[in-house]
Amino acid sequence: MKDKITLMTHQVIGYPDMETNERALEIFEKNGVEFTELQIPFSDPSADGPTFVKANQEALDKGTTVKGSLEFIEKSVKKFDMNILIMTYYNIVYQYGVEEFVKKASEIGVWGLIIPDATLEDASELFEYCDKYDINPVVIATPYTDEARLEKIAEKGKGFIYYVPRAGVTGIKTRFSGEVTEKIERIKEVTKMKCAVGFGIQEKKDIDFLAGHADIAIIGSAITRVIENEGIEKVDEFLKKLMR
Repeated sequence: MKDKITLMTHQVIGYPDMETNERALEIFEKNGVEFTELQIPFSDPSADGPTFVKANQEALDKGTTVKGSLEFIEKSVKKFDMNILIMTYYNIVYQYGVEEFVKKASEIGVWGLIIPDATLEDASELFEYCDKYDINPVVIATPYTDEARLEKIAEKGKGFIYYVPRAGVTGIKTRFSGEVTEKIERIKEVTKMKCAVGFGIQEKKDIDFLAGHADIAIIGSAITRVIENEGIEKVDEFLKKLMR
């Protein structure tokens, strides 16, 4: 029996529109997705590749706001049986007010926050408020994160470690190898936390490779490309193939 691995999916709020976002969430829930990142669009999404850069900009061009995004997230948390995380960039959190943002996320029932550019040193208040309001701040590790840094991450991060197995941005195919699984096992050993792997997961063989090592496989850009190229209803078939 193949080792169980959980799936985390991703949607940029407002791209191509919120009706499609909602339909995607329905399909995610139907297929047993346990975690979903809902991304509040930002004009300079530095960790994102071309697919999400385009999605962020088009969502903003269509008038997607932080307020509207939070309203959509609140509605989604109430409607769907999955753990919903907010993904965005620290400038948005800072402009909103760090405590106010984390408090709002807690009030609407968000499970966690993924803020790629919020470092332990520069965004210490974010982690303090996440602790105060019982929100999971998910911290990112890379192949260059040493054990001393992993120990610091484990002190501040909660929920799971988000492991990016290569340099670069989202959406580019990752070459999975023994080095990746060795690092995953080391991360889990040092932090005593679950490990989610994202960036470059595009097909079933990627999921199969990670099963038994990673606890969560994160797939985002590939789903957005299915929506763009084949339509929202094809996402159901795509997810079924991934998890078969």
